Amino acid sequence: MKRKNEAPVADFTEPYAVFTPEMKNTHTVLVPDMLPWHFDLLTHILRGEGYRVEVLHNEGRAVIDEGLKHVHNDACYPALCVIGQFLDALKSGKYDPDRTAVLITQTGGGCRASNYLPLIRKALRAEFPQVPVLSLNFSGLEKGNGLQLGVGLVRKFAYAIFYSDLIMSCFNQVRPYEVNAGDCEAAREKLNALLRKAFDEGRFSRFKEYVKCVLDEFAAIHVRDEGKIKVGIVGEIYVKYSPLGNSHLEEFLLSEGCEPVVPALMDFILYCVVNNLNDAKLYRKRNRSTPLFFIAYIWLRRKQKTLIRLMKESKFEPQHDFGHLRKCADAVINQGVKMGEGWLIPAEMAALAETGTANIVCAQPFGCLPNHIAGKGAVRAIKKMYPEVNVVPVDYDPSATRVNQENRIKLMLATAREMDSQIFSDEKIS
Repeated sequence: MKRKNEAPVADFTEPYAVFTPEMKNTHTVLVPDMLPWHFDLLTHILRGEGYRVEVLHNEGRAVIDEGLKHVHNDACYPALCVIGQFLDALKSGKYDPDRTAVLITQTGGGCRASNYLPLIRKALRAEFPQVPVLSLNFSGLEKGNGLQLGVGLVRKFAYAIFYSDLIMSCFNQVRPYEVNAGDCEAAREKLNALLRKAFDEGRFSRFKEYVKCVLDEFAAIHVRDEGKIKVGIVGEIYVKYSPLGNSHLEEFLLSEGCEPVVPALMDFILYCVVNNLNDAKLYRKRNRSTPLFFIAYIWLRRKQKTLIRLMKESKFEPQHDFGHLRKCADAVINQGVKMGEGWLIPAEMAALAETGTANIVCAQPFGCLPNHIAGKGAVRAIKKMYPEVNVVPVDYDPSATRVNQENRIKLMLATAREMDSQIFSDEKIS
């Protein structure tokens, strides 16, 4: 007998639905809400390529329950969120399943993210077998059913990520201090509109010009001269950025009077690129794509250095230099440790500590073994190197309540405020 709320059994005798080129004109492509700072530009670029893209914003317990129906509870929490969001949206009645597809990004590494496609297809086969799954990846996965990527499109994505990272960084540096509430949000909307137009008109590669536009816009906002506790956010890529995955962590930190410090997405992109180069160096895993990754690394690093220089000139706290991140990693863990976010997590924690962000939330999704090893497992080494650092690993899973997550962070903030008060008292006495 079928239990109540039990998911239908998938029929694996039929081939899965395939996204054909003709579907660009007929299908709406649903995207999980993973990158709220970046998807404005990235999805706009895809629309310019002819795709009808829509980012999902549905959330709540119903989304998680849908994920639990279709994914084994040992699977990672991000998989539950993504699959639950897709199924919940398709069941909402807002979309025609016969004219809807879903899109997922894949790194191709030794992480469960490389298994998202079969997990999503299994869920869709049970209830919406006609819905195809598109894969966005740079590792050769899903060659016959992936998003069509050319050099021009990849180049646009790179510029969009740089610009979005910059907006995110400037917003978080100004928002806690703005005198007039809403100024930062208005600046963000204005800049995204400006950049969307730049991509439409093919002027997006005027890098210095648009970087200065972003910096000048946020620098013009009237701010209070006061100190705030800085809190860095590191961890697994999905829960680090996704408000669904991290229970709106950035908003919570802002509500607590903190300044969130979120590392750039481009750091993760560079991490994926350089891991391919490390494969060739450490494991003799060299192939025809290795020289292409080397060229991409050099080009991206050149752009990043320009961005950092312009941020310093505008008196904004610059983003992490990726070359320095690699050195930070070497002090803690070998760069051959590249499963999941691997060596990037302790590298970001060390870089945050060096730049005055002594309070760090390490977002730990359930089921992500690489993240727990390289994240929570590296905390002791980080604290030994930087005794003043206050790191709190926070678990995100289907059974964890938002109240418990926020209480753990509040305990960290209480310690941080006590330390700040002690420092102020000592300075007053001296």
